[in-house]
Amino acid sequence: MSMNPGPAVASNRWAAWLTANEPARYNLASKVGWDAFVQAAAREPLELLSRAQMGRLSGEELEDYNDARAVWNANPPTVATAQLAGAYSVIDQVMASGRRDADKLRGSVVIDAAPALGKTTIATRYAREFHRKVIRRHGPHTPEGHQRLPVVYLPLSAGTTLKGLNTKLLRFYGHPAAGRNTRAELGALAVDCVASCQTQMIVIDDLHFIDFKHRNGQEVSNHLKGLANEMPVTFLYVGVRLREKKFFDEGLLGEDAAYAQTSRRATRCVVAPFSITTTTGARAWSALLAALEQHVLLADFRAGMLTEHADVLHRRTQGCIGSLTNLLDRVCYLAIATGIETITGELIETVTIDNAAEHLSHSA
Repeated sequence: MSMNPGPAVASNRWAAWLTANEPARYNLASKVGWDAFVQAAAREPLELLSRAQMGRLSGEELEDYNDARAVWNANPPTVATAQLAGAYSVIDQVMASGRRDADKLRGSVVIDAAPALGKTTIATRYAREFHRKVIRRHGPHTPEGHQRLPVVYLPLSAGTTLKGLNTKLLRFYGHPAAGRNTRAELGALAVDCVASCQTQMIVIDDLHFIDFKHRNGQEVSNHLKGLANEMPVTFLYVGVRLREKKFFDEGLLGEDAAYAQTSRRATRCVVAPFSITTTTGARAWSALLAALEQHVLLADFRAGMLTEHADVLHRRTQGCIGSLTNLLDRVCYLAIATGIETITGELIETVTIDNAAEHLSHSA
């Protein structure tokens, strides 16, 4: 005897998708979380329903479907913009030094730009690709049987000290001695972890939290140089206005700044916002919008619903990709919540965005 699954089974369809594709909650600052990020598969495609199809859903089904769409719309793919390609090119050139023997010093990359320009996305996506390539070639374990960790990711916090940096590094590896030893012992353990796990790249994010003009900041700067001398790795630094914060000058002033080793060892990689004042810039901005547009799931989707509002979207976000993605998350939410089911100029003007973009858009 066959059984009609009925609405109850259908309602589980969207709930099941949500369960399998819920927002990731891994902590990139640990080897477990970073490995989960590296191994994560792309989300299963979500079906776009018409208004008529949505009208046939029960209340719970529609709620689950709309929540599923919210997850989908909030997680667009990384678009290969000119900024990303340019940054990858710089990193690739510096990574060429990573093929040097261990007795030779490697260079470092510094992604230095204003907020909301995709610095962390560039760094983590590049590092993820590098991690996958190394594991593919050499396997998940070293010849000695240790877990191979090609990449370490360390986001800093305000007031990070030399000891705090070493502790964060050991905690990434899950070392039991993290936080229980002296600064010198922690440093030695960190060097040993890097060697044992054959780490080749260390990403240090939010470096702008360090005050390089302060004694603690100068100690951290000197320690980073020391680690670069002892570890056969390439450092990838990420931060806001690092040149202005004297990272390259190691906090030194006047004539002394000319002798800063960091300035000779590090390569600065600038990430710029999108500009629409030139034909090339306007085309690049429209290409980004067109790529993001294809990911949006709205019942009344139509080609051009973002690109035809390129000017207003640029005014509202100033060409900052972080502000743009925030706006798209929220405008898609409003389109669903209000039943408009498309993106209009009025809706774009209505949505509330981050403080900086909001302030600058009104003063433009």
